[in-house]
Amino acid sequence: MTLWTAAEAAAATGGTATAPFVANGVSIDTRTLEPGDLFVALKATRDGHDFVAQALAGGAAAALVTHHPADVPADAPLLIVPDVQAALEDLGRAGRARSRARVAAITGSVGKTSAKEMLRAALDGQGRVHAAEASYNNHWGVPLTLARMPPDADFAVIEIGMNHPGEIAPLARQARPHAVMITTVAAAHFEAFGSLEGIAMEKASICEGLEPNGTAVLHGDLPQTDILVDTARRAGAHVVLFGMQPHDHHRLTRIRVGDGHTVAEGRAWRTPILLNVASEGRHFALNALGVLALATSLGADRARSLCGLAGWSPPAGRGTRETVLLDVARENETIDLIDDAFNANPASMAAALEVLAAAQPRNGVGRISQGRRVAILGDMLELGPTEAEMHADLARLPAMADISTVHCVGPRMRALHAALPRDKRGVLADRAEDLTPRVARLLDAGDVVLVKGSKGSRVSLVVDAIRKLRHRGPVPDMEA
Repeated sequence: MTLWTAAEAAAATGGTATAPFVANGVSIDTRTLEPGDLFVALKATRDGHDFVAQALAGGAAAALVTHHPADVPADAPLLIVPDVQAALEDLGRAGRARSRARVAAITGSVGKTSAKEMLRAALDGQGRVHAAEASYNNHWGVPLTLARMPPDADFAVIEIGMNHPGEIAPLARQARPHAVMITTVAAAHFEAFGSLEGIAMEKASICEGLEPNGTAVLHGDLPQTDILVDTARRAGAHVVLFGMQPHDHHRLTRIRVGDGHTVAEGRAWRTPILLNVASEGRHFALNALGVLALATSLGADRARSLCGLAGWSPPAGRGTRETVLLDVARENETIDLIDDAFNANPASMAAALEVLAAAQPRNGVGRISQGRRVAILGDMLELGPTEAEMHADLARLPAMADISTVHCVGPRMRALHAALPRDKRGVLADRAEDLTPRVARLLDAGDVVLVKGSKGSRVSLVVDAIRKLRHRGPVPDMEA
């Protein structure tokens, strides 16, 4: 399907096309570029203009550039603009303006990518759904998602994130959503805001982009809920609260976690509902409830949305659970791995540790008789001057009582290691690379292991090392 002609893209960006072209997609990375894409030469870690020739050789329909690169043929199809980032934003606005889709925008300190994927699942089969395939939620990710929006999409799901004050509202104005959702407010990027109230105000600014008579779906059980509600109402939004309290419009009354699923009972306004997601965690059930409210506000059928949610499972690195077979000759020698290595803050750590605490290890199958719940935790980043206290506070979470051993990765995790009871202290490693050679000695068949940390802690390397245990040689002795 044609996404952009040269004339349409030039009109949207105010640029000049050097030759006619027809683009079927938009790309910012030659590694994932598909033939027929418009390549956008952004300046980031590297200058995208250095890759224009490679993009065109790979089948790009044209390139969005500020100048004609020296290594590109004179007759190459280019769209020349004064500023590539600004032109991408213009292209995104034009994509949004021509769309008839009902648009949802999602933000929150925890769970926004999972909620985006939940909404995609809830809407599946109820129309053509457009959503980014990854966490494209920043200053280039949002306009890129909008620029890629098919003109005939029925629904669009836009994820919006932030690192610093003032980032969310401009992105929300680009997206112009009919409905927004704020999953929660927690100490993520705390260093840039200094208080949860400041974070709540920034998250609530997503309402500034709402279309007239739009809907704001808000977590109703937070200390900062009043800030969210007041901001949404000032923006003219219809407010829908979700949570577990009697005042919430969408409310869960019972949650059961286990056996790879979370099942919850509740009410959507006055209608009893049974909600099921194919992953373990109370936080997944709460987010699914908010997504159900969001889908309904977009005009989707509630019953079909519940069916769609039942098939949802987390994206890779965000709480996915898998079984790692340690010995192909012995089917019972396995480890259950919970991969939550993409992001971390105190709230998401608490949720993940709660899932681990509820998991059931298996006894009598490993080198030791009793299966264990093991946590491998990496640094939580961007928490500001109280980061040591926030790391240490994890030791006092109720879930810790049911966890056998905690291995800590990174300098900030020293605070947690020191705060843990001695019988729970595992290895303390400065870097993930220092721990990966030891995972075979730290884990045993029958264990359930959670790996979680901020992306910068690189604990995803530990996840990779655990997956590779299925290829290991002789089993070494256990390490405390």
